[in-house]
Amino acid sequence: MQGELETALSQIGWLGKAVLGAGRTDSGVHAVGQVVAFDLDWRHGTDSLRRALNANLPPDVAVRQVQPCAPDFHPRYAARARRYRYTIYNSSERSPLQARYAWHVAEPLQLEALHNASQQLLGRHDFATFGSDPDEGNNTFRTITVADWSAEAGDKVCFTVQAEAFLYRMARSLVGALKRVGAGEMSVAQFNALFQACDRAQCPPLAPACGLCLEAVVF
Repeated sequence: MQGELETALSQIGWLGKAVLGAGRTDSGVHAVGQVVAFDLDWRHGTDSLRRALNANLPPDVAVRQVQPCAPDFHPRYAARARRYRYTIYNSSERSPLQARYAWHVAEPLQLEALHNASQQLLGRHDFATFGSDPDEGNNTFRTITVADWSAEAGDKVCFTVQAEAFLYRMARSLVGALKRVGAGEMSVAQFNALFQACDRAQCPPLAPACGLCLEAVVF
C-alpha cells in the first residue's frame, strides 16, 4: 500500500522519499482505517487532492479522507490506540466468497469460551507469548482496552481488539490461540497458563492474515 500511495503522490508533484504511516501490517492483512502523513505543496483543496490520489491509485487502494495536519505530526507516534477486527467464517461448508476476508473454521466455536478467555487479556500485561517487540527491543508489555467477540450474520464470528500499540504479529497470534479455546481444544485455564508463560515458542500457529483488518487509529 505504501508503495502504491507514494507512486500516486509522485504523479501529482510530490517530491518526498517516503510517507509516514501509523504502522505496518503483515502481507495479506486489510485496513480501512490506516492513517498516513506526507508533505505536499497543493493549492486546490483537500477534496480535490483526495480525488487526484484515487485517480492514480489501483482499484484495491483508496483514500477515504484528506485533511491538513501540523508540520510535526507523525501518525505512528501521535497515535493513542489502534483497533483491529478479526473475522472467522464459522461453517462446516467453505465459502469462496468469504475466503479473501475471513478465516474459514469448520468446527463450531463456543462464543462464551472465547469471551471468557479474551477477558484475561484486558489491562497491562506482558504479551511475550503472542509477539515480539517491533522495535527489536525487549519491551513486550502492552495495554489492551477492548477484547470482544461477537456473532454476526452469515456464520461470522468476529474478534475486536484495541491496544495503545501491538507487538509484531500479536493480533494474529491471539486469534490463533483463542480459536483453540473456542473449538474446545484448549481450556480457559490452559490459555491463561500459556499467556502467563511469556514464551513465544509455546504460541499456537498464527491465524491467517486474510481475516485481520486494521479498523481505526485513535488520536
